[in-house]
Amino acid sequence: MQDKQLLLKNIHCLLIDSSKKPLNNVDMLITGNLVAAIEEHGKLSSAGMSKVIDCSHHVVLPGFVNTHHHFYQTLTRNLVQVQNAELFDWLKYLYHIWKHLDERAVRVSSLLAMGELLKTGCTCTTDHHYLYPRSVHADFMGIQFEAADTLGMRFSPTRGSMSLSQKDGGLPPDSVVQNAEEILADSERVIRAYHDPDPMAMHKVILAPCSPFSVTKELMRDSARLARSHGVALHTHLAETRDENDFCMQLYGKRPLALMEECEFIGPEVFYAHGIHFNDDELDILAETGCGIAHCPSSNMRLGSGICRVRDMLLKGINVGIAVDGSASNDSSDMLGELRNALLLQRVQQGAAAITAAQVFAMASENGAKMLHFSQVGRLEIGWAADMAVFDVNSIGYAGSQSDPVSSLLFCGYDHQADYTIVNGNVVVEHKRLVGMDEDTLAEEARTVSARLLSKAR
Repeated sequence: MQDKQLLLKNIHCLLIDSSKKPLNNVDMLITGNLVAAIEEHGKLSSAGMSKVIDCSHHVVLPGFVNTHHHFYQTLTRNLVQVQNAELFDWLKYLYHIWKHLDERAVRVSSLLAMGELLKTGCTCTTDHHYLYPRSVHADFMGIQFEAADTLGMRFSPTRGSMSLSQKDGGLPPDSVVQNAEEILADSERVIRAYHDPDPMAMHKVILAPCSPFSVTKELMRDSARLARSHGVALHTHLAETRDENDFCMQLYGKRPLALMEECEFIGPEVFYAHGIHFNDDELDILAETGCGIAHCPSSNMRLGSGICRVRDMLLKGINVGIAVDGSASNDSSDMLGELRNALLLQRVQQGAAAITAAQVFAMASENGAKMLHFSQVGRLEIGWAADMAVFDVNSIGYAGSQSDPVSSLLFCGYDHQADYTIVNGNVVVEHKRLVGMDEDTLAEEARTVSARLLSKAR
């Protein structure tokens, strides 16, 4: 059977990758799941195409890659009780709602989070799910992969874990933690069941003990060894708040990164969420060991956690990606909005030249893809994955900004929705609407499940 062919015609502005000058008035041919050709407008025939999209008013750029999220939190957004709380108090309150998660909540929240991401130009995402209520016996990762397939999203979730409950000195209630044997056995199961090592796979798996204050040192170390034995990536929260630094000093007598070194949880296959409170020596260690950082600007501002030293990291060659983080500490899954905040937040502390739009787009595409182990995702080179975001800039929000159409997406506009999102050669958002399912039905179900979750916690 011949591969389907999709033609993007007369593209107003095409960004192949952030290190190259954008192209104007070109056509792009997608064959199957790959970028097959890029030519001056008119040189590629539209005959026999499965679909032709007129992009004469559009910016086309590599699809964004979201490097940290907590999908289940879409059901607990904007709760009055924690609108003004910092991380530890915020967690303590929310854990007593999240402990009521079940299969339906995981499915609906995953669809909701991925739907928002796709609609704002994100084509590939991870999710850090670490809550496993003892009353529920379900394959949460299997449910999430089904949701990703329904929407057509490239997905590399983490098998998260927590083993330290409140009785052990941790923050979560006893009912949502597991013992190390359960965690490691299921981690191996999900790798064997779902992980695809192909550089353009639709499914990958990452192992991700939640944080230094919710798992033991032994579980952190054993998870790292297990991941390396299967060639999968590793992830955890690290250096997010000063409270975390204080916790590690009091419990272990060392700072979080030194603790990770002791646990063998460091190296080129490792990326940390947040990474705000690293000192100069620790940045050097990150650079030397090849660790990555998933930068979460909106969440860091929302919780008052601090400002990640992204400029300093990039200057040292540290791989930094961008992430929306959980929807109870961001309250959205707006990926393009996250890029804008990443651009602006660095400038608050380090000046107007602290970071450029090109650097932000690189962080949000190729850097993130590398972090999640997708080595042929994140550029629109010929032979690379056909994952792209297509934004219509022919509106009043972008009027007067087209001397630099790509950067206009960060500096201008108020509607962050992509006109089209294409993943693996398939149109998954068309005219700003999800293709894989009805958005209104999804929103109504999410409201219902959220209300039920909140009522159980009362």
